Amino acid sequence: MVQSMSDTAPPPPRSSHDPLFVDVATQGLFADGKTFVDALPRHGDSLTNIQALYAAEKQRPGFSLAAFVAAHFVLPDEAAPPQATFRSDASRTLREHIDALWPHLTRQDGAAGTGTDTASTLLPLPAPYVVPGGRFREIYYWDSYFTLLGLVESGRHDLAQGMVDNFAFLIDRHGHMPNGNRRYYLSRSHPPFFFKMVEALARVGDEAAVLARYLPQLRREHAYWMAGGDALAPGEAAAHVVRLPDGSLLNRHWDASDAPRDEMYAQDMHTAAQARRPHAQVWRDLRGACESGWDFSSRWAPFREAGEPLISQLETTSLVPIDLNCLLHGLESAIGRACGHAGDSEGAAAFAALAAQRHVAIDRHLWSPERGHYVDHHWGRGCASDALTAATLYPLFAGLANAEQALCVASQVAQHLLKEHGLATTTVASGEQWDLPNGWAPLHWVAIDGLNRCGHPALARNIATRWLNTVEHVYRTTGKLLEKYDVTSLHGGVGGGEYPTQDGFGWTNGVTRKLMAMYA
Repeated sequence: MVQSMSDTAPPPPRSSHDPLFVDVATQGLFADGKTFVDALPRHGDSLTNIQALYAAEKQRPGFSLAAFVAAHFVLPDEAAPPQATFRSDASRTLREHIDALWPHLTRQDGAAGTGTDTASTLLPLPAPYVVPGGRFREIYYWDSYFTLLGLVESGRHDLAQGMVDNFAFLIDRHGHMPNGNRRYYLSRSHPPFFFKMVEALARVGDEAAVLARYLPQLRREHAYWMAGGDALAPGEAAAHVVRLPDGSLLNRHWDASDAPRDEMYAQDMHTAAQARRPHAQVWRDLRGACESGWDFSSRWAPFREAGEPLISQLETTSLVPIDLNCLLHGLESAIGRACGHAGDSEGAAAFAALAAQRHVAIDRHLWSPERGHYVDHHWGRGCASDALTAATLYPLFAGLANAEQALCVASQVAQHLLKEHGLATTTVASGEQWDLPNGWAPLHWVAIDGLNRCGHPALARNIATRWLNTVEHVYRTTGKLLEKYDVTSLHGGVGGGEYPTQDGFGWTNGVTRKLMAMYA
């Protein structure tokens, strides 16, 4: 068994660059806090030497922090690989455009993947991988499943295989799949889609062989998400695990760190200053929301109060999310099947039982017959959130909804979330990016696949058609595929979030390419 290497991984940049890092972050040298943590020392110099030089020079008259950073660091845009530059060809169809984008979004670290170079925050990977694009210059966990759907459809099985192998490598090395392959992402994960990526490979290969190949990593990831669960008494939580008063064991999003994020240090300091709670809790809830992929949303502040910004009222770690628990049910089921293929009948039975227990707990605590949709559960308050979000479609995607539940969800989605140009993320226009009016490729795929699985193909086609028309229109207008779209107006501007809308864009390319094969 390969042991986790997280304890020996290099420290995050806040530890490495301090006080230089703090000064750069808090003095607003860069509009995007991620810029400096992704920078590299010039001329192979060590961070220790740069720190010492900074301490000596910053007190001198006329010292310029901007000039110092420019002299001693290579910024990400300066270090971008040649293939990152891409110009759209208006004569190409959308399908041709996506297929042509894959090489431009592909990175090859050219390293053995040791992850021990303290001059860089990047965790090098052994195989080529596809990045989302824009400011996202590294692989991201849940993004990659949706990207992989398009890679397979484009016939890029080599890249799809490499992506899964990279994830297996990271799980072996760190005990879990980080949010992304950066040192500052090691304290958290992302929605656990590794098993879905493995299943996607299995569908185009030998299922038994593929599942057996990745069974060790599937089990290791499950152990990460369930760590500490066995020792919990009812009403207690530890890391990602919550035991509810009736003994049900479910999961939440959580981050091992309760400090400001390195990539958003100044913003997190500002957010905590506006909060009425301890700063450490604010920061852990921000980080937990980042792990969820929904960073940020009114979903994580269901009991917010007036007079304080939504972003400082997030209670991510107090919520048991429906989507996370559906994915973990899928992981447990996949491990059970893999054990069966491997001849491990005891393991197959054990994980099938875990999946069955989780299904019961989901129906008991995360299904609301009064509302007619699935909900998140606030385990601290012992009650459900009222929020209707696109996450309600995950039980259909996971095959957990019965016919009545699926019909209710389909009705709620059609009435409240389906907009003229696609599926809204929530019903709340909060100004955060995972709220109305924004629509996102991964949630469209979950909805469409789930509705098809549960006998609602007409609604699935309706959502797919609206989404494809929106992506096609924006492509014809701008030559770009975007990270997210306004599903209420083709002339509206998507917004929210901590950075401008990015183009590229990995998961939009992947989902669009897959849906075009199904519907276009």
